[in-house]
Amino acid sequence: MTDTRTTVVVITHNRCPELLRTLDRLAELPEEPAVIVTDNGSTDGTAAAVARHHPGVRLLRPGRNLGAVGRNLAVRQVSTPYVAFCDDDSWWAPGSLSGAADLLDRYPAVGSVTARILVEPDGTEDPIVGELRDSPVPRPDWLPGPALGSFLAAATVLRTDAFRAAGGFHPRLWLGGEEELLAADLAADGWWLTYADHLTIHHQPSRVRDSTVRRAQGIRNTLWFTWLRRPLGPALRRTLHLARTVPRDTASLRAFAEATAALPWVLRERRVLPPEVEARLRSLEPAQRDSTARSYTG
Repeated sequence: MTDTRTTVVVITHNRCPELLRTLDRLAELPEEPAVIVTDNGSTDGTAAAVARHHPGVRLLRPGRNLGAVGRNLAVRQVSTPYVAFCDDDSWWAPGSLSGAADLLDRYPAVGSVTARILVEPDGTEDPIVGELRDSPVPRPDWLPGPALGSFLAAATVLRTDAFRAAGGFHPRLWLGGEEELLAADLAADGWWLTYADHLTIHHQPSRVRDSTVRRAQGIRNTLWFTWLRRPLGPALRRTLHLARTVPRDTASLRAFAEATAALPWVLRERRVLPPEVEARLRSLEPAQRDSTARSYTG
């Protein structure tokens, strides 16, 4: 069942045991995908362990933590038409990469396919899955699944050329909701984003994470995306909603301060989305307001 259509890209930072488990699972896939790992400046022996246990994996070592831009670095090396992302604590289920490639082959206007996420070790669905499955985004009749307004990088296969043309992940956002800006730009380029319930990725959340830092980055990046791409009215509504609902602590205050400090950059780079793409995002607003999976906690 070897399938040469897709390359898997993984970014990692000081999570050697989790990464080796992920690479073990990827090596067992019947598709036998090429794998590229960007080691974002790990100091725990990650690079040596990958070279020793998985010599067939292409290992990139930029020497510092690039965040999500580590994926951009890896995609430069990709020669397959499709690229699948996963994190160092997640892995694709057998057959899912081929299934995603089949959908992208069959539907040339689809730019990305997001899979169902099972949280391990219990195999329960991630809370976000229900929102993906029941997405309110209007979709054309031909689309093979629900239309999405964004995607989850750790559970998505994309067209390599579409990713590159949209500019990849923005370096300023680093990590934490970094997908939203890229997803909107893909949609503005004419691509549809979809969810496929028959595809699966497993996620066993690493204990090596600072949830408070990630929350602050997520709030900041949400604000940046909102003011970079949304019209004035929706941008104001989302900003006020965030101000009312995020935890009232120093992390949230820091996030708003960082977002505000970058206002000159935001105004220089601001490019409002086409009306048809903005309409898709507007259809998501009620679900976003009521979402528990999308709340900023930690």
